[in-house]
Amino acid sequence: MVIGEAGAGHTLDLYEDLRCPPCAAFEQGVGPAIAEDIENGTYKVSFHFAAILDKNLGGSGSTNALSALGAALDVSTDAFLDYKAALMSAKHHPQESEDSFSDDDYLLTVSQEVHALRTNASFRAAVREGTYDPWAKKAVAAFDASGVSGTPTVELDGSPLRGSGGSFPVTAAEFREAVNQRIKDD
Repeated sequence: MVIGEAGAGHTLDLYEDLRCPPCAAFEQGVGPAIAEDIENGTYKVSFHFAAILDKNLGGSGSTNALSALGAALDVSTDAFLDYKAALMSAKHHPQESEDSFSDDDYLLTVSQEVHALRTNASFRAAVREGTYDPWAKKAVAAFDASGVSGTPTVELDGSPLRGSGGSFPVTAAEFREAVNQRIKDD
């Protein structure tokens, strides 16, 4: 799924697992900068979602949360971005070993943080009925086929973005510096 201006000159590929604590930390630190950059047309974002923790720890929270995120995307791209931020927030993101996202009631409770979803009956029904389960499973299969082995992984125009420690950037400032350097080098 791609969000942003079709004519944006750059593409940010973001690979995440919704149950992944480092992914949640990335979203908390960098997510607002990404949302701002999408709005400003700096790049468009192609989101890729994994279910690594579902496979490694058991459960279905990564896939179930992705299904709910698909229902939010059906409402609007803003609802998608806001709901993703709420799911990954320090307030709502579970410990790695907890499979809280497998519980539709928990996902609907988190959705109350997103204005566009609070009273949206079609969103609520889609979450409860698993309307986007097939879509989520296809997205996970696409991640599995991508060759990316870990989350979070962040690439700009096909090349990994690195922060000061050599891994993915963890702060908005570090992220923006990596993006600006890459765009400048083009």
